Amino acid sequence: MLTRACMLRAVLLCQFFNIFPPDCLSQEPEITIDTAALKIPRITTPVTLDGYSTEPAWQHIQPLPMTVQRPVFGMEPANPTEIRMGFDDEYVYAAGRFYDSEPDQIQSPYRKRDNIGLSSDWFWLGLDCFNDNENALVFMTAPSGLRVDYTIFNDAVGDASWNLSWNTYWDVETVRNDSGWFAEMRIPVSSLRFKEAEGNAVMGMVVGRMTARIPEILLYPPIPYKWGFWSIAKPSKMQDVLFEGIRSRKPLYIAPYIMGGFGRSKILNDAETAYINEDQFVRNIGLDVKYGLTSNLTLDLTVNTDFAQVEADEQQVNLTRYSLYFPEKRLFFQERSSNFEFNFGQYNRLFHSRRIGIHQGEKVGIYGGARLVGRVGRWDVGFLDMQTQKADGLPSENFGVLRLRRSVINDQSYVGGIMTSRIGTDSTWNTVYGLDGVLRIWGDNVIRLNWAQSFENSGDNEVFSLDPARIRVNLVNPSYDGPGYDLDYSRAGSAYNPGIGFEQHEDFTRLGNSLRYGWTPGEESGIYRHYTFLEGYTYLRNADRSLESSEVGWGWDVASKTGYEAALGIYRYDEDVPGTFYLSADAEIPAGRYTFYGMESNFNSPQTNLTNITGYLRAGTFYDGKRITLGITPLTNIGSFLELSCTYELNRIAFTGRDQQFISHLTLLRVVANLSTRHSLTSLAQYNSVTDQIITNIRYRYNPREGVDLYIVYDEGLNTERYRELPVLPVSRIRTVLVKFTYTFNIQL
Repeated sequence: MLTRACMLRAVLLCQFFNIFPPDCLSQEPEITIDTAALKIPRITTPVTLDGYSTEPAWQHIQPLPMTVQRPVFGMEPANPTEIRMGFDDEYVYAAGRFYDSEPDQIQSPYRKRDNIGLSSDWFWLGLDCFNDNENALVFMTAPSGLRVDYTIFNDAVGDASWNLSWNTYWDVETVRNDSGWFAEMRIPVSSLRFKEAEGNAVMGMVVGRMTARIPEILLYPPIPYKWGFWSIAKPSKMQDVLFEGIRSRKPLYIAPYIMGGFGRSKILNDAETAYINEDQFVRNIGLDVKYGLTSNLTLDLTVNTDFAQVEADEQQVNLTRYSLYFPEKRLFFQERSSNFEFNFGQYNRLFHSRRIGIHQGEKVGIYGGARLVGRVGRWDVGFLDMQTQKADGLPSENFGVLRLRRSVINDQSYVGGIMTSRIGTDSTWNTVYGLDGVLRIWGDNVIRLNWAQSFENSGDNEVFSLDPARIRVNLVNPSYDGPGYDLDYSRAGSAYNPGIGFEQHEDFTRLGNSLRYGWTPGEESGIYRHYTFLEGYTYLRNADRSLESSEVGWGWDVASKTGYEAALGIYRYDEDVPGTFYLSADAEIPAGRYTFYGMESNFNSPQTNLTNITGYLRAGTFYDGKRITLGITPLTNIGSFLELSCTYELNRIAFTGRDQQFISHLTLLRVVANLSTRHSLTSLAQYNSVTDQIITNIRYRYNPREGVDLYIVYDEGLNTERYRELPVLPVSRIRTVLVKFTYTFNIQL
């Protein structure tokens, strides 16, 4: 089967180089430079990164004209703001002077890398480096001087349109005084992948300031709030800017790591009469390499890959008969991850990277792999190949993904394709191809089309059949001002099986999703925006067109100018359960047809406050019982050194006619201690009454600069109801202590 894997890899590479012959990788694509774009000034004298931006280099650069987005679009700002942009051969610079009439009221509770929240004042720069009106990189800082960077994709449409796990190399310095706070960002040109023609490049750009206590957001260019919160970095609304005389860099990053640690787990003895210790000492080394093949194409290589430093998944309680979705947090899969995106709506996707190296929640060793991402001409490119180790119940497997897409009609429309493969050494294999398109033809309206087919060793593999196929047609208008909608049709056949994808349902036809109408009141109103919505979906079984599941509801969502938000909806649910499924050992849902009703509400106090609270309530009937679900998350910041938050969720379901009940308690306690922007300590303790376990994850990170990291990680799993089994369960189920050090060598070629 390794031969089969190699053959398939060769086919994928041949397909790639048929489209992109090797000589095209060394050539820059033809680009039409928009001479009407705003010209970013070239800096010709030294800049000292100290936050003040008082050097002569800044004196002749005019500040950008800022516009208030919130609380009222276009109103006079509360305080003066000056943001300037410039660049030289090595760096792109952004400097901000954020004057404040009450400097002692400036809020800056965060210091930990990538700790983002609304309780802080912020300064950010967003760059749509390829000027594709779809993707962007965002760099943020606060008065404390922390660094936050993330990617925006899908033109910031939807709640899952940003990725905070992405990191790159850049620096920032901030300072506070009696006039306010001041910041300077310095981003290496080598950290930006962009299109270049004769030393010129056009990018999209947005800069912004947020003053938390007001709360007020200022932007350039002026972007209204009509597309929701992420309007602050919406690529299609960014200002085109021109960098004249900028030359791309081809960085080579070599990042070896060394790791050591100790683990102890409890296992039954041979007689199954008691638990004994099983100790394991961990010693590991590995290597990651990142190389810029061209100005906009990056190759990543990894050997003996390890993700020991990644934060633990947050526990969830499943009240459905479908699988739960957990997001990807591992850094290797993050850079320009939108290149691999092939989404069928909700959490369903043809490629989900958590299928690689994770099986049933447990880690699977990874020998290594390669990843190629970027752009060649008008084509977005994503190529991935990884080999995993043999694990319990799994053979060694090879995972491959090839993703291509290119713009058509305009810069906000594209067509593309994807191919995935999963090949095991036990002769099992699965491969999927997909075709998709996104068309933005008029206004904010977007049409999405998806088609895919899967084939595997155990299937009939009929090419001209809908059984192994998946299709989706989606029409979206994301506006929250006036009419907006999300209309969706999806179908998956009985044999459709994306081997490295994620699907919650099987063999279905689905119709959904929502209609809404929103209003933005005037300056005199205390309401910032509100909208009414009608939402729902219906799943039908393909075999007989019978109902599998449906939900429909009407509600209202409102946000005040001071930051309070609330939503209320009334829903009807219909479920046809073909076979009994269990919520727990003591509560089940018998087969049958059910209709029930419920209320759902959400509330949060101003997230800009240093202490705030978020909550939700679900109540009503539930199958043949009654349900109440209550969730609450208080959060407080103590100075700029400590952030405390606690999430508690209660599910109480009573089936009085069957004398059964289901009660679950889920508690997450998170502590973030920030000694400085270099030192951070994060603790996550989780209690789940369904599994009768307490799971703790404590991570210390020393990050003196990007690319140099020391992690000390402590994990432990504790049993709470020890006497539920015989022999009596041990207090500690598993305990590990790991130390990992990574040092990155930055070589400019």
